This record gives sequence, C-alpha cells and structure tokens, in this order.
Amino acid sequence: MYECRSAKRFFGLLLIDAVVFTVCALFFFVGRNFFSSSADSGTEEGIFLPVIMYHSVYGDSPEEYIVTPSQFDADMSWLTENGYTSVTAQQLTDYVNGKGNLPEKPVMITLDDGCYNNLSEVLPILEKYDMHAVVSVVGEYTDVTAENDPHIPAYSYLTWEDIQKLTESGHVEIGNHTYNMHTFRGERQGCAKNPEESESDYRELLYDNLSRLQNEIHKHTGKMPVVFAYPFGFRSAESTPVIRELGFTITLTCTEKPNYIVRNPDCLYGLNRYNRNGLYSTGEFMESVTQS
Repeated sequence: MYECRSAKRFFGLLLIDAVVFTVCALFFFVGRNFFSSSADSGTEEGIFLPVIMYHSVYGDSPEEYIVTPSQFDADMSWLTENGYTSVTAQQLTDYVNGKGNLPEKPVMITLDDGCYNNLSEVLPILEKYDMHAVVSVVGEYTDVTAENDPHIPAYSYLTWEDIQKLTESGHVEIGNHTYNMHTFRGERQGCAKNPEESESDYRELLYDNLSRLQNEIHKHTGKMPVVFAYPFGFRSAESTPVIRELGFTITLTCTEKPNYIVRNPDCLYGLNRYNRNGLYSTGEFMESVTQS
C-alpha cells in the first residue's frame, strides 16, 4: 500500500539531509588539514627552532661577544644532554621545500665574522659532540686582515686555507656576511639602505658586494653559500630581491626571538638569533633561549 507524503515534508527532510552532509564534509576537510599540518610542522604554528649566535671563542675572560672554549664546550654538552640536535642550512632548506624531516628538538649554531678561533677552538668541540654550525665570514677580513696577521686565536680572522679546512670537516657550512659592509658607524650601517640612496643604486651596490664574496667562497671551497647574515642585524626591505636573486635561502638577523619553522621557504628569511653573551652561565643562557 502506498503512503502519501506532503511536498512540504519532503523538502524539509531534503534540507535536513543537505545540512547533515555539509557538516560532515566540513569536519572531514578541516580534520584532514589539521592533522596534515600537524604532521608537517610538529605543532600548529611550526617546529620550534632556537638559533644561537656566537662570535669569538677564546681565552678565559668572557665578555658580551666572547665566550671561552670551556663555555662553548659546556653549551654543546648541555644541548646534547637535553636532546637537541644541530641542523644544517641544507636540512632547513630541504624541509621547508617539502623534503625530509627535522629532528624532534632542532637547534641552529651560528658564528659571525669569521674569527680564526672558530677553527682552532670551535671545530674540535663541534667534532667532539658531532654538532654542526654555520660560520659567516666577511670577505675583506679574510683577504686583507687575515693575510697580514694570521692565526692568533685572540684576534686573527680565517684565511682561505682555514675556511677550506672548515668546509672539508663536514661540521661547518660557510655563510656570507658581506664582502666589506660590516660597518656600524660612519657612512653606512651594515648593508642597510641609506636614506638618500636610490633603490636602483642600493641594489646594484649590494649585489656587487655580496656576489663578490659568493664568488670568492665558491672559488676556494667549491660551494656556494645559501646563508646570509645581516651585519649587526641592520637590514632594508630593498635588500630582499637581491638576496633571493643571489640564491640565498636563509637570512640571519640579530633579533632575539623564537623561530617556528613550517613547510614554506619564506619562513627562513629573517631567522631570529640569540647572542651568546659570555657573562651568563651555560644553564642560564640555554634555559632562556630554549623556552618556546
């Protein structure tokens, strides 16, 4: 026997079915995207990456920009014992481009200026703990200063032979810190654009300066750096096209803030770093910079 249903009731049931279907579809896609994102980045906002900035490592009298070899050793020991794994620039670049994964607790070790003690004091400690670091050099310091007064841990800079040894060690990647724009006072602050400078003149100047060092590093090591460290952290928006054109995939600042790495190459431009002030103990410093 047939059962008669009104058109009004029929369309009402149809509307309820449509609503239920829409809600189910919404939960499906939202849930899929949420778990996919979590798998890629570790958390909703990305993988926490502390980046530590060292300069000179020598002697027994630590200062704001100097740590002693024993402090550096203690730092690497603390990181190892607390489950941190140093990551290379290449690992980070691969990860943000969808290749491979990062360790559970990554950390990036960087050293600026290219001090000779980065070879004499730092490299043996990196090898001891199987850690990796990026040493960003200033071209003029290597071409002129190091050649005139080499191999004094307290104040000398790396020669090209030293830089080659660091590269061959497998524990150090070389970064670009400009050829000769490591200036704080005078006509220019680092490689930032001067107010009176035209954008085209600035870009040409910066391109020539950075590419000069890129070519020299490649000539002496066979490798082209992918890391650029802004001198003193001074930077300008106009530098970004030059940085990208030269093939840098990572830029380092001096802003002391956490980083969160996601599967997006843009997140590596402007990585924040904590200066390793030698006036703090290893425990004090490390506990402060590894708090996400």
